[in-house]
Amino acid sequence: MKRVAFVHTVTSLVAVFDRLAKECLSDVESFNIVDESLLKDTIRENRLLPATSLRLLGHIHAAEAAGAAAILVTCSSVGPAVDAAQPFVSRPVLRVDEPMVDEAIRLGRKIGVLATLRTTLEPTAELVRRRAHAAGVKVVLVERLCEGAFEAVVSGDVERHDAIVSARMKELVGTVDVIVLAQASMARVAESLPEADRRVPILSSPRLGVQRLGEVLRGS
Repeated sequence: MKRVAFVHTVTSLVAVFDRLAKECLSDVESFNIVDESLLKDTIRENRLLPATSLRLLGHIHAAEAAGAAAILVTCSSVGPAVDAAQPFVSRPVLRVDEPMVDEAIRLGRKIGVLATLRTTLEPTAELVRRRAHAAGVKVVLVERLCEGAFEAVVSGDVERHDAIVSARMKELVGTVDVIVLAQASMARVAESLPEADRRVPILSSPRLGVQRLGEVLRGS
């Protein structure tokens, strides 16, 4: 039986990806590595430090040593470190947001990018630009930061977090062709929106990321 690893920077995402692994990856054993300091340090410094990238590479090497046939990193804030790690690993290492970005580029040319952290907004927007350029497609980005949402959820006020994120989604709907959610944790809010407020596709990364992981495993 093949094994896959999920590397997380938020503990609550373990349950999300365990559920998706059961749904999307038949006959595959999954395990999780969690290091919340990766995201906390990135937020504190307002940038991804080389030392943080090296710690992530250490976790990826640990997953490889544990027999993972492929590794999915579930945090967009450390996405550039995932790209940098690939040459040093003999197994595929995937960014959770790349399949979502590719789907957004397929669906539209005016793309909204929504995040609760600037450290996530900027690498996600840069990934959209890079993947669009690679595909030979010109896109227009509309970037929105959900001010106060991250602080709310950290303090335990999930209701306020969801209200802020929901309001920003509704503002973007009708002004763009498609919306991408820069954080996996925002997927739950999108799913709760009434159908009338989902007039354009609203994409989140968890399911698309796990589905891409399955494609990679089948290809190997």
